[in-house]
Amino acid sequence: MTKTLSIEDVKTQIRNVPNFPKEGIIFRDITTGIKNGDTIRFMIDWLCDQFSDSKIDYIAGIESRGFIFGMPMAYKLGCGFIPIRKPNKLPAKTVSESYGLEYGTDTIEIHADAIEKGANVLVVDDLLATGGTAFAACNLVKKIGGNLVGTAFLIELKDLHGREKLKDCGKTVSMLEY
Repeated sequence: MTKTLSIEDVKTQIRNVPNFPKEGIIFRDITTGIKNGDTIRFMIDWLCDQFSDSKIDYIAGIESRGFIFGMPMAYKLGCGFIPIRKPNKLPAKTVSESYGLEYGTDTIEIHADAIEKGANVLVVDDLLATGGTAFAACNLVKKIGGNLVGTAFLIELKDLHGREKLKDCGKTVSMLEY
């Protein structure tokens, strides 16, 4: 029997790991929440419900935790799934986008032929922090002709203002705010 949950119930299942990956950071560990069937079902249902009035052709999940949420969302919404990966992980021709990190840069890629021109795409990841990775993913979708419906996250770190970077990426939602 499925237990009725609330967003606050989900929040209590996210483990806080102090000083990881470095001193002064509190890591929000989703693994403690996703190991519970009722909780993962609630997470997926809630994220999908936020876009129930949108036409979505594809979910683009950002490696790797965006895959955890993106695939079941695509299944539930009856649309396709597109992986956005780190460099040299996709086998066919790719398009890449680099973005800034606190110390240096990183790059993500998408297959050049992943999206038909004008297809509606929702970008999904587990966490919105500074917005750099999500913004790069949105740029990739636009580069290959996709129409951004929005971005969806399980967790948003409000103090890092990542949402501001995504103002031209459609609707942005997050279930849990810290």
